[in-house]
Amino acid sequence: MKAAVVTFPGSNCDRDLAVAFEGAGFQVERVWHKDTALPAGVDVVGIPGGFSFGDYLRCGAIAAQSPISAAVRAHADKGGYVLGICNGFQVITEMGLLPGVLMRNATLKFVCRTISLTVATTQSDFTGAYKAGQEIRIPIAHHDGNYTIDAAGLARLKAEDRIAFTYAQNPNGSMADIAGVLSENRRVLGMMPHPERATEAALGSSDGKGLFGSLMRGMALA
Repeated sequence: MKAAVVTFPGSNCDRDLAVAFEGAGFQVERVWHKDTALPAGVDVVGIPGGFSFGDYLRCGAIAAQSPISAAVRAHADKGGYVLGICNGFQVITEMGLLPGVLMRNATLKFVCRTISLTVATTQSDFTGAYKAGQEIRIPIAHHDGNYTIDAAGLARLKAEDRIAFTYAQNPNGSMADIAGVLSENRRVLGMMPHPERATEAALGSSDGKGLFGSLMRGMALA
């Protein structure tokens, strides 16, 4: 399986994400935001955390207009997998791949610590390695992670079992404690916490490793 990791000016977790994909057995290729096409044969696109374009205008808004973004949208439209983490979550919501927006944290403060997440669904290739209701420890590091969506949109996410992860203790004011959401076809995941920073015990938690392993196994069976 092949993963492409996109780098924007201001990305700072692109190498971490590439290493996490490689650890799960993916062949990884790096992609620059000015590229206009993804490498041939890519199965999953990773949009990493950081501060793309300095978070000017609105987090993720400029990155969503980069030349590579059209190719990412086309990949998703064809049923390809996309994983957006932290700033990557902001970018793919700005691309229109997921509903809702990421607003400034309710505390108006940057938060950076390891927290507990609850696995809200196992019905996706991203989460199949976990158990429903399982608590996992994953780091967060964001200033604009307050997931916001209208009442009808939230009801739809719940009805369609598209909430992937929730916060055990909400650090940012996110609606319904949402930490990650899935697309309608369950092949796009956006999440604020950083599973790529929790892939081995030396990092303080290896709970994020399950996400990448689950994705590899799920894609192999798809």
